Amino acid sequence: MSVGKFVTIIGGGLAGSEAAHQATKLGLKVRLFEMRPKARTPAHKTSNFGELVCSNSLKSQSLDNASGILKEEMRRLNSIVIEAADSTSIPAGKALAVDRQLFSNYLTKKLEENPLVEIIQEEAREIPTPVDGPVIIATGPLTSESLSKDISRTTGSSHLYFYDSISPIIDAETIHYTKVFRASRYGRGEQEEGDYVNCPLTREEYNRFIEELIKADKIETHEFEKVQYFESCLPIEVMAERGSDTLRFGPMKPVGLIDSHTGKSPFAVLQLRMENKEATMYNMVGFQTKLKYPEQRRVFRMIPGLENAEFMRYGSIHRNTYINSPRLLHPTLQLKGEELIFFAGQITGVEGYVESAAMGIVAGINAARISQGLNPIVPPPETAMGSLIRYINDESIKNFQPMNINFGLFCPLPNSVPKSQRRELIVERALSRISNWNAF
Repeated sequence: MSVGKFVTIIGGGLAGSEAAHQATKLGLKVRLFEMRPKARTPAHKTSNFGELVCSNSLKSQSLDNASGILKEEMRRLNSIVIEAADSTSIPAGKALAVDRQLFSNYLTKKLEENPLVEIIQEEAREIPTPVDGPVIIATGPLTSESLSKDISRTTGSSHLYFYDSISPIIDAETIHYTKVFRASRYGRGEQEEGDYVNCPLTREEYNRFIEELIKADKIETHEFEKVQYFESCLPIEVMAERGSDTLRFGPMKPVGLIDSHTGKSPFAVLQLRMENKEATMYNMVGFQTKLKYPEQRRVFRMIPGLENAEFMRYGSIHRNTYINSPRLLHPTLQLKGEELIFFAGQITGVEGYVESAAMGIVAGINAARISQGLNPIVPPPETAMGSLIRYINDESIKNFQPMNINFGLFCPLPNSVPKSQRRELIVERALSRISNWNAF
């Protein structure tokens, strides 16, 4: 039994464009709302669909990179975003970079020529009542104020966030464990050794770190990204500029910690907190920052134990609208309690162009399926797409924040698999699973 006449999609960015494409592929009619050019955002310059704002790179193409795996999975699902990127690519080494104008022109032309897509250039000021079929909210990080208020009303104001305050995440395998110690403050951890990995610094190491932190290159903030920092989540470089001991009395305070190697409290300490249940990733506690990515790598590797650290996510603070997906969404991207309403794209708590488009694929397929009286489906957990879904549905995450695809999100392989073979086997497993899923 079919449900509704068409799928309504709010937002013509990457996720909305992808959702429209996927829904029409399955035979559904789509109403696609895009408020530009009648209403502008502080970031966009055109009225095209899929306009890329911050960069023209969709990151690595290589299959030894998690982003490369995600793109290949999307190719196998006939992604219109990847099709557009492949058709308008420009030389960029191993990265998939595009001519922005040609890329957005390609998407716009495809959607305008699609006989199943009705484009409505008006602002959706509230979530449409899904009486005529499913609704997909794909409005991205710059969701309009009026729609944000309605999303807040629908989901509960405590579940809607308007900026990111993100600390870096490190690959657990790249921590130098002989230089760190496990402990919780005052021995209060659940584990016998303590819940945190602690990187101790001497006075000299701390002073050198602060000196390099202050003079490191920072990212210039776009006007639309400017945020009013809360005192509780200041960038660490801003804290350091207030005085050399500010971090030592803040996120790097050693109080209540005893270094098991020396039997003494260190001069300063960086705490690493487990980011996932498999303990493949660790979060640098309190290290939100506006440092440029190469500078984060250079400066943070000065901390004992992190000399060879590989970063699965860099720190940032920027304007972003996203929901608390672990509390609000089913793995099918349906809103709990309102199964005809879907969310897709960055607003779900994924970070990045390709990740956003991937969520559009899932939402578009499932909105079409329930319209046709079929059960919604979820990408296999071993895939890159499935890994992102698992992350944004992980209710064990206490402080949910947006995330790019990375190897730490993939389901672990058996411990018997040699480290040198793990990534290759993860790739093989992911592409095999997505190919089978594509036969749904």
